[in-house]
Amino acid sequence: MTEPEREGNSMAYDLITMGRIGVDLYPLQTGVPLPQVTSFGKFLGGSATNVAVAAARLGRDTAVITRTGEDPFGEYLHQALRDFGVDDRWVTPVPGLATPVTFCEVFPPDDFPLYFYRRPKAPDLEIDAHELDLEAIREARVFWVTGTGLSEEPSRTATLAALAHRAKAGTTVFDLDWRPMFWSEPAAARPFYEEALRHTTVAVGNLDEVEVATGVREPHAAAEALLAAGVELAVVKQGPKGVLAVHRDGTTAEVPPLPVNVLNGLGAGDAFGGSLCHGLLEGWDLERTMRHANAAGAIVASRLECSSAMPTAEEIEAAVTAGEVR
Repeated sequence: MTEPEREGNSMAYDLITMGRIGVDLYPLQTGVPLPQVTSFGKFLGGSATNVAVAAARLGRDTAVITRTGEDPFGEYLHQALRDFGVDDRWVTPVPGLATPVTFCEVFPPDDFPLYFYRRPKAPDLEIDAHELDLEAIREARVFWVTGTGLSEEPSRTATLAALAHRAKAGTTVFDLDWRPMFWSEPAAARPFYEEALRHTTVAVGNLDEVEVATGVREPHAAAEALLAAGVELAVVKQGPKGVLAVHRDGTTAEVPPLPVNVLNGLGAGDAFGGSLCHGLLEGWDLERTMRHANAAGAIVASRLECSSAMPTAEEIEAAVTAGEVR
């Protein structure tokens, strides 16, 4: 989307995400420890940003609220967002802070250590409540926030202020997004997670994340705890056991994962999130939504990169039909 196509907020976005952004530097050699890696690929990264990219790849009108450093990496992220069709009008620089960089190691099928360089502070944690376009947030068909956004001020206050103003208008998704390196301990996060859940309609998380949010790890019990906390739809990702989704109306879907040769599991959850938003916007039934989201995640897990690996609707449909990622 180019700037002239939208003046003011006269047209609601399909999806606005709010949260982390950065540059992912992924090794181009798999199975090699980071000290021995000699070449890297540079990619747009950050969970909230990747979700916006994933939904844009599916034809959705998306924007992201975040902040970068005032540096060449920040310029790169703006260009990458535009290239992916994500509106970057609410991506602003923070003088004096560097754009975050994240390295990973790639040891398929299930070991992908992450190394975040976000010190002394990541610009995306400097999102300020006074600078938010609250009306655009309220008007968006889907609004997506993350647990990382609650980890420090002023991002914490901004995230909760955005949720409170939106007041469950449309679909409001809380990606539990638990990153232990951003918190002193799980107990420190839970009160803020509980507050966010009161303002959201959909909660999404893996087993570790739902346990942080609710104190419960068993998938069905955790889903019920999330519903009791205020959401309408609880989505619990169970890794090799697939995904469980439980709606307040009693509808349940439990979908197994698609067979896939995993190259890099990072970014699969963001592809899942973008497809989840797409399915909710399309009004699909719960099982179809989960099958497509599962397939989107599996496709990205079979690829090295994240943002640039987000699948098209045709690729997802082909994987669902085949019952596997080829």
